[in-house]
Amino acid sequence: MPNSPQPQPLIAEPLVSPETQALAQFSDLELAQALVERLAIAPTDWHRLKANRKARASEQAAIALLYLLKNQPEEALPRFQQASGWLDRSIVAPPCPSHG
Repeated sequence: MPNSPQPQPLIAEPLVSPETQALAQFSDLELAQALVERLAIAPTDWHRLKANRKARASEQAAIALLYLLKNQPEEALPRFQQASGWLDRSIVAPPCPSHG
């Protein structure tokens, strides 16, 4: 029987970028907190982004991940559901907080 080539693994060894190596000094919780802060819609951007589905879903998903990492799944679930609602269009933008 001829030599059969060995099957290649389905998952290759991941390449670790310099950026990933630099982030290794931070905990998962710290990284999630930084993501929440980066994706949060600032009050000055509220009118522009209040109906932006990607921005709203990203903001809610990041917050949900933070709660999940804090071992608070009861807080994470409704935020994941809100993120899903923005993506599946079952949620619409609320009115501006300053206009009622």
